[in-house]
Amino acid sequence: MTSVGAREANRSFSKILKEAENGKTVIITRNGRPVARLEPVVRKPPLSEEERKAAHARLMKLLDKGLHLGGRGFTRDEMNER
Repeated sequence: MTSVGAREANRSFSKILKEAENGKTVIITRNGRPVARLEPVVRKPPLSEEERKAAHARLMKLLDKGLHLGGRGFTRDEMNER
């Protein structure tokens, strides 16, 4: 993990971004105090066909059931009133 001042980070952002792409975490400081952390994104591998189908089935089940958001129900006529 490296540390760099805000002014330097501004001047050499491309270089710091490249470090993050290469797996390094960079702490950005202002007046010697850490204010931000630039770190690589951990990418998840794509879902397998089986996992994708299971996720789709869960979504469809939830859509069929509906999701109660609180409040009272309303009729179609009430929804279209102005």
